[in-house]
Formats: sequence, structure tokens, C-alpha cells
Amino acid sequence: MFSWSNITENEDGEEKEYPEEISILALRGTVAFPHIIMPLVIGLEHSIELIDDAIDGDEYIGLAVSQAPEKENPKPEEVHPTGVIATIHRRLRSKDGSLQIIVQGVERFKVTEWTQKKPYLKAKIAIVHDTVDDDKLLEIEALRRRTIDLSREIVRFMPQVPEEAVSFLESADDPHMLLYTVAANTRMEHKERLAILEKDDLGDKMRYLLKIMSRELEVLQLSQKIQSETQGELDSVQREYYLRQQLKAIKKELGEGDETEVEVHDYKEKFEEVGLPEEALKEANRELSRLQKLPPQAAEYGVIKTYLDWLTELPWNALTEDNLDIEHARQVLDADHYGLEKIKERILEYLAVRKLRKERDIDDEDIPEQDRAGGSILLFVGPPGVGKTSLGRSIARSLDRKFTRMSLGGVRDEAEIRGHRRTYIGAMPGRIIQALKRAESRNPVFMLDEVDKVGSDWRGDPSSALLEVLDPQQNHAFRDHYLDVDFDLSNIMFIATANTLETIPHALRDRMEIIHLDGYTEFEKVEIAKGYLIPRQVKTKGLMPEEIPFTHEGIRQIIRDYTRESGVRTLERQIGKVARKVAVKIADGKMSQGESETITPKTARKYLGKPRFYFEAALRTEKPGVATGLAWTPVGGDVLFIEASCMSGKDRLILTGQLGDVMKESAQIALSYVRSNLEQFNIDPELFNNTDIHLHVPAGAIPKDGPSAGVTLATALVSLFTKRSVRSSVGMTGEISLQGQVLPIGGLKQKVLAAHRAGLTTIIHPKRNEADLEDVPEDVRKEITFITVETIDDVLKNALQAKPASSAE
Repeated sequence: MFSWSNITENEDGEEKEYPEEISILALRGTVAFPHIIMPLVIGLEHSIELIDDAIDGDEYIGLAVSQAPEKENPKPEEVHPTGVIATIHRRLRSKDGSLQIIVQGVERFKVTEWTQKKPYLKAKIAIVHDTVDDDKLLEIEALRRRTIDLSREIVRFMPQVPEEAVSFLESADDPHMLLYTVAANTRMEHKERLAILEKDDLGDKMRYLLKIMSRELEVLQLSQKIQSETQGELDSVQREYYLRQQLKAIKKELGEGDETEVEVHDYKEKFEEVGLPEEALKEANRELSRLQKLPPQAAEYGVIKTYLDWLTELPWNALTEDNLDIEHARQVLDADHYGLEKIKERILEYLAVRKLRKERDIDDEDIPEQDRAGGSILLFVGPPGVGKTSLGRSIARSLDRKFTRMSLGGVRDEAEIRGHRRTYIGAMPGRIIQALKRAESRNPVFMLDEVDKVGSDWRGDPSSALLEVLDPQQNHAFRDHYLDVDFDLSNIMFIATANTLETIPHALRDRMEIIHLDGYTEFEKVEIAKGYLIPRQVKTKGLMPEEIPFTHEGIRQIIRDYTRESGVRTLERQIGKVARKVAVKIADGKMSQGESETITPKTARKYLGKPRFYFEAALRTEKPGVATGLAWTPVGGDVLFIEASCMSGKDRLILTGQLGDVMKESAQIALSYVRSNLEQFNIDPELFNNTDIHLHVPAGAIPKDGPSAGVTLATALVSLFTKRSVRSSVGMTGEISLQGQVLPIGGLKQKVLAAHRAGLTTIIHPKRNEADLEDVPEDVRKEITFITVETIDDVLKNALQAKPASSAE
């Protein structure tokens, strides 16, 4: 039997001792055998160092197979413990720095202990000899002869191998030498070579090799038979026919049927497995019947196959079970998103309805079709960065449903939704059906992102195609142009997102339940940063939480001076920027282990540079003629300044700042109201004679429109002519009439949040908008004084300074 020893005998019968510790070279894609000479190309630096050290030493290296060939530096546990000691016969260094070496295997070994990992592997080894029992010597001789016979047969089918190779094998009396020589030159899989090397019993090795050689001989014989059956004169036209004849001959030998018959049988099994509906099954069988009559090389053959593949890969009956645990859903939604109470409440309502139906055994047949999926289709409307898209994933996770998403931004072709008819070359189903195939479920949470950015042109109107998809009365029988059979979409929970409602067609908007996501307050942004953004950025930048603690004041400094947004995307980028700066300090060794960098307002300023945003209400409004207004934009509220000035001229009203028609009319109304009430405001009528009035709304590069700046325009004009400055802490919004009434406006919540972000403490708004304040977060309401007004007189009384500005001012 084999012995664990590092002493063996060479070819002359003399004992040869090998080192107990040896450098290990991990081979990728090849196996070394004892006695066999093989070339190797060495390109990795640590492997080149290994070879150089070995040549300078005893010229012995260990060759072992890497079990992770994709890695350049495998770990000890990723290298096979059985290998071959080899001697280096020749080394040649190439111009590109790599080495070409010739090695010869000597003996097998097994690793007993790994002693070194870098720069290259080293291990203690024990020599493992092939074992031969004395009572099996005759069997070994029989195996040796059978190996030679099979080698002779195999060489007969390989004219490129010279006859001298067989003569060499016949002269090999040593079964060890014969075994490894044949194994190294016989075609076999990598794992089979490794199995031969691993086995310790010589008889087992030779029997295993004979099995592989017998299989190879059969393959060579069959290949020659196929070649002889299909041999003939070939030209470029006959080449495809020749290959198909070979394929038929192979299948005939394997006992397989015709290709078309096999595919037809497979499709019929798939039809039963996926449970196609009656209409889809009828269409599938009709196309399958056509497929049977077509030759495989026909162009229509591939088109039909693609259609049948789509039919059988769709989730016709694959439904996931909803998790109706309301407490679980609440925990998931709270863990992923801060605030957003309306949306969370709506999801919990959906779950409650589903739960009660299930507990009370209410049959879906007794429920109107539009209500079977659990309620309306949701539309999340809000500025960028408030979490609309990520909410979809959280909702899917809370329900234990699959999630799929389709972005509609820039989609202009109606076929993107409904698919192309199969008469077109390269036709495919629409993106709705494709998304369901990826989701592998008939009831996923399906997010339609950026539904307000759908376009339309001569190719059709995708928003019109969405009417059927999002209509609970129709989507239970959605018909894709490519499939041309009904597919039930009623179990899908559709969620659409948009930044604005104005660009969504009314018919499409009418099919969805609209939920507004307004911008976050400063308090909410601080909590979101603490609970979500900072942990995520610290982790992604490779830091530990204790290395970069953020103070409350430091977070507020970043929010106020480096962001001006409704969402939190810019805030997260700024936090990531700070984390990267700290990561550089740690990587450079400027911060020792265990040391931390606390992010205060001072350190935030150091890492982020000069503040990006300033609010100069006090500076801008200290002169008469400037008022602070509030505006609504598709990406949230904003604060704007309206400036009024007068000069000698021809009684003109000059308007600048890219104002729209409605805002120009508001300016004219404000001026008319002021001129009609000069006596009330103690303004000298002579001031308007031969005077041009100029109204400007910065920034000039941004278009502006809407009637809600009416009170701000009037206030700026009165401030200009009465020399009374507007209070710097006041922001205002409201439409004005010629009678001086202040009319209601929209978007009050967004405007209030913008004023709060800008540091305003008093807001003047129409009295008829008072109910809208209920939507404003309580922490914001506590910090702002709200003044409701009905007339422009009320506005001026609360907005203007009590005394005229001095000439020095």
C-alpha cells in the first residue's frame, strides 16, 4: 500500500529524497501527471517569482489544480490538495515579461499543511505512491496490454498521429509510465484527468482510463460512420444539407426522432404545464399545426417557434400569495421610508380589504371587476427625489409580491405598449407583456415610471394605449398585438409616478387615484439623513459609523447651505461627498485606527467648500419696490423676488424675466388697481406722468407664468411709490382682481415648504386657501405665522413697513 513519505526511488532504483516543504503553482484548466513533460506559460508576477526562486533553489515545484480558475490568486482552500512534484528543465523569458518553462512531473503528493499564502503558496507535502497489491500483478499486466490495444485502435482513426507513438507504448514495460503517458494524450474532460490523478490504486486508475478510452473509440468510430454516410461532392449550396444529414445520422444512432416531432411533443407538454386559457390554447395548437407542416429551414419556422416560446413562458397562472399581515406591512414601509403617511395608509387600506375578503369568504364573482384587484390604480405625483419610485419596491416587499418597473419617459410609439403585429419582421410583444415575463408572476407590483413624460407622434399615442391597461373594466382582457389573445392584468397592482399632472391626458388621469407627495421639511430631511442617507453612504464608502458621526447642526448646515430641493437626492450626494473626503484621510493614514471625524457645521464647510445657496431676503427687500413672492413649479415650491422701478419715459409698462401671458396680465391688473387708488395710498398722481414703470422677476433665464403673483406685483408697486420697504420676513401669494380682492390659488403647501426652506417666518395667503394649511406639516406650521387676507389692503397693511424708508436707506 502507499506510504506517506518524502523518500522515493528513481529509475535506477536509488532512493531519492524530496523537500518536505515546496512552492505550489496553481494550474488553471490543465492537470499535470508524473513522468510527463509539459510546457507552461507563466504571466502572473507572483508565479514568475515562484519559478525564479525555485530555479535558484532545488528546482522542484508543486503543480496542483486550482478549483477557482477565475481567480488569479486562489486561496489554499481553493487549490486541490493532490498534485505532482515537478522539476524545471528549461526557462525562457519573453519580451513581454512572461516566462515559458518546460517541466516534468516526478511523483504525486498530498498537501499536509499550508505554510504560506503570499507572495505565492507554499505547503508541507507527503509523497503518495501508486499502490499495487502483490496478488494483482497479473491483472495489472492484463490491463497494460488492453491499454496498448485500445491505443492502437484509437491511433488508427487519427492519421495525424505517427505509428512510432504506438511502438513507444508497446515498449513501455512500466505500467505507471504507460498509464500517465496515455492519460496525458487522450481526449477527456478536466474532471476525468483529475480523477485519475487522485486515485491511489494503480488498477483502479487503469480501469478508469480504459473506460474513457473505450468511449473515445466509440465516438471516433461513429464519427467515421457519419462521415462515410454523408460523404459526397459538396459545394456552398449543399453545405447546409450536409450538416443536417450529419445531424440526422447522429440522432438516428442515438435513437432520437425527427427534430420537428421532438419540438412538437415538447410544446404540447409545455401547453399542459403552464395551463394556457382556452383561447390561448386554441391559438397555440393552430400555430403548432402549421409548424409541423414546415421544414426547419423555412423562414416562417423560426417566427412560429418564437411565438410559441412567448406563449409558454408567460405566467398565465403563476400567482404569489399576498402577505396580509398589516403590522408586517407597516414595519416594512416605515423601515424603508420616513413620513409619507398618506401612501402608507392607502397601502394598509388595500391590505385590510384583501384580508377581510379572505376571512369572510367573499367570492370574486360577487365583486365588480374594477374592485377585484383591491381598489384603484395609484398615481404618485411629486417633485424629483421624494421617493416615488423606491416606494414601489417597498410596497412589493410589504405584500411579498414580485416587483417590475417600466419607464415611460420618452416613449412615443404605441407599439411599445401593445406590441407589434406578427406580420412585421422582428416583431415582439409590448413592454407590458415583456415585464410580466421577467416578473414570472401574474400579480406583481407594476410601476409605470414617469407617466407624465409620455410623448406622441405619427407612430401613435402611447397614453391612449395605457387607457386599456389602467382601466379595471377592460384590463382583465388585455390584448397585445403580438400575442393576439387575451391576457388578464386585473390582478396586477399598478402604481404610476409623475412630476406634474398637467401633461397627463384627462382620460388617463381619470382612471387613477392621485396621491400627492410634496417636498420634505427641514426637520424631515434631518430625520431621513439620520435614519437612511447617512448609514447608506457610510456603508457604500467603506467606512464604519463610529468613524464619521454627524451632528444635528452639521446635517442642518448641509441642508441649508448646500441643497435647495424638495427631495433628498442632492442631500445624499453631499453626504456622500463628505464621506469620500473622510475615506481619503483614512486611506492616506492621516486618521489612525479608532479615530473619528465628527461632522459639525465647521467640518461640513471644510469638506464641501463655500455655500452654494444664500437667501438674501433682508438685503433684497430693504429698498422700496422689491417684494418676496411664492411660486409653484413641477419640482416643488420656490421663492422669487419681484422688483419694481420707475424712470422718465412715455407712460410705458415694461415687463422682463420671461413672463407668460397670464403673469403679464396680472402685472397690468396690479398697475391698474394701484393707479385707480392713488388717493387711498397717498401717491402723487404726477408721479405717473411721463414715467415708465419697469417690473422684473429674476432669474431672467427661467420662464414664469400664472396668476398667483398678483398680490406680490401690487405690493412691489405700492412699495415703490410710497417709499415703504417690504418686511424681509414676509412672503406672499394670491391672485388679485381689479376690485382689489385676493382670490385663491393652488399649490399652497409646496409654496409654504419653499418659504420654510428659505427662512421666511410670515406668509400672507388668500383666506379661501385657509383649509389647505391642514396639509402643511405641523412642525412647519409652528415656525411660521400665517396671515389670511381678503383684499389687497389687508396685504399691504401686513407686508409694508410702517414708516417710509429714509433717503439714507
